[in-house]
Amino acid sequence: MTARKNSLISLADVTIGARFLWRLPAFLRHRISPEQARAILRRRFEQREADFLAIAKSGIYQQAHSPYLSLLRLAGCEYGDLERLVRQDGVEGALLTLFRHGVYLTVDEFKGRRPIVRGNVTITVDPDRFRNPNSRFHLVARSSGSRSRGTPVMFDLAFVRDCAVDTSLFFEGRTGTRWPKAIWGVPGSWAIARVLELSTFCAPPVRWFSQVDAAAPGLHPRYRWSIRALRWGGFLAGVPMPRPQYVPPDDPLPIAYWMAEVIRKGGNPHLSTFVSSAVRICRAALDAGIDLHGAHFTIVGEPITGARLAVIRQTGATALPHYAIIECGAISLGCLAPETPDETHLLHDLHAMIQAGPDGATRGLSPLALLISSLRSTAPFILLNVSMGDQAEMTRRACGCPLEGLGWATHLHTIRSYEKLTSGGMTFLDADVIGVLEEVLPARFGGAPTDYQLVEDETDDGSPRLRLLVHPAVGPLDTEAVSEAFLRAIGAGAGVERVMSLLWRDAGLLRVERLAPRTTASGKVLHLHLDRTLPARSASHPKA
Repeated sequence: MTARKNSLISLADVTIGARFLWRLPAFLRHRISPEQARAILRRRFEQREADFLAIAKSGIYQQAHSPYLSLLRLAGCEYGDLERLVRQDGVEGALLTLFRHGVYLTVDEFKGRRPIVRGNVTITVDPDRFRNPNSRFHLVARSSGSRSRGTPVMFDLAFVRDCAVDTSLFFEGRTGTRWPKAIWGVPGSWAIARVLELSTFCAPPVRWFSQVDAAAPGLHPRYRWSIRALRWGGFLAGVPMPRPQYVPPDDPLPIAYWMAEVIRKGGNPHLSTFVSSAVRICRAALDAGIDLHGAHFTIVGEPITGARLAVIRQTGATALPHYAIIECGAISLGCLAPETPDETHLLHDLHAMIQAGPDGATRGLSPLALLISSLRSTAPFILLNVSMGDQAEMTRRACGCPLEGLGWATHLHTIRSYEKLTSGGMTFLDADVIGVLEEVLPARFGGAPTDYQLVEDETDDGSPRLRLLVHPAVGPLDTEAVSEAFLRAIGAGAGVERVMSLLWRDAGLLRVERLAPRTTASGKVLHLHLDRTLPARSASHPKA
């Protein structure tokens, strides 16, 4: 009965699909030229303060049930006060003042996992109340849920176009507007939005590779119908849309062969995909002796480290990062003269951003936590100092690349999640183990950066457990030696790291398993995976 229910198209699906198909032909016919994109960007910079105040007024102050309104009133900030703050200190200065007065959301508060507590006041939130009341819904996506069940995200095609303005300038800076483009991901709104975004300023992608067969048994029919709607809309607009080709993650050679064929004909293929997916393609190309000099990647969705980037570069290909969060779209785009593997330019025409700083510790946030606020009226959610669980180094430097010349002068790098994992009473950040998983273990035992993954879960009796997954493709190895090497590396030094490694060793918390690292629903291979799908525990073992 449940399977049958999940296979049915709901009335909401039909309504959103019909709205999508109705708007799509006009959307595809309206291309953005480089001149138009630059003019739009200049206007956004000029009107930035006005845009921030407009979205705050219509999306917060005029919404009686907005949780932000409750926070602002607790801080004694009415709309006139916000206007004066922005006029006096600018958008970021105003946001810092609001943060210090309790106007912010942690990722758990934003997603409704826990109530907002400020002093003696508790606000129970429904995540739907953060949706932009001025946005129309044409696409439905869902966050990958690597640490939760995921959040439904409704997209307006106008928001896709707003993001495409910046993406078009990114490709112009790379001299890649005319590159033959392709995507490799999973069926759903991420892939469709990417196809549409590219189609607004250049020819649609020539290839669409899918890591999951949209016609696979048990997959919701909305995936098949959304692809058909996209192709029908393209037909009506006279803009042919690509048909997805199933290429599973464990057999990426067809993509490498496509890229090599484009290069052979004098072109420069470009692929948008996840970081671990790009690494898989390049490993397969290296094993098959395929030269990818002249190929380009835009890589998203996972931490980009020197080890992962090195695999891509060994093939001769180049790769630049695109930092985005599904709830708010593109946040930053790869620097064309980077000093670190994941250095990007903050798109401060789409978002305002501050960091928690020293005050973050008292609010459960890392000092480097990124707090995002919306600037575009088409954004799917209203964000006001919202942490999405990420941190980064945020700097300003003169890199001299074309993106700086457009006015994007703020840089982000070392972008990581700061959410904590807890095992045996000790906590650590994901950044603490990335180097061990990507460099130390592959260097000693072989394999690639995506062949090692740490999984935190619990045994049946509620005891904490850490599982170090090592891909079988690495070959024969001594699992005890792997465990010892991991604990030695993570426990380097004499401080808390050493205490942690000793505790894990003595408690027998770490277990090495010869299994392929887990992927999220959207095909990502994360360094750390938290299993939150365990059955409820008995009252005699309450969860901390």
